[in-house]
Amino acid sequence: MPRAMLLLAALLAAPAAPAFAGEIGPAQAARLKHLVAQDCGACHGMTRKGGLGTPLTRAALEGQDREGLAAIILDGVPQTAMPPWRPLMSEAEAYWIADYLLGAEEIGAEEMGTEEK
Repeated sequence: MPRAMLLLAALLAAPAAPAFAGEIGPAQAARLKHLVAQDCGACHGMTRKGGLGTPLTRAALEGQDREGLAAIILDGVPQTAMPPWRPLMSEAEAYWIADYLLGAEEIGAEEMGTEEK
């Protein structure tokens, strides 16, 4: 019986797992930063100041919570050009991107991949 209780506790705790940014390692974080700059930037602007999509600057996202932003990333926005990314990324990755957008400074040339060499 205790084993069944442990399994149940583990299953109930699973949805909370994406809340921990520690699940994303440095290499994956670099890939996600690139995704934000290139893929998100295609609609939201390379500097995230807007375009086809709404701005994703810190000022524009002020007051937005990470859960709501992660849900938008994962499920998209119906009747808009914002696609669901759930088929392409994990919840942990969506939460990492939400945290990054909510706390990131303006994206510089290095993060956009346009730095001079």
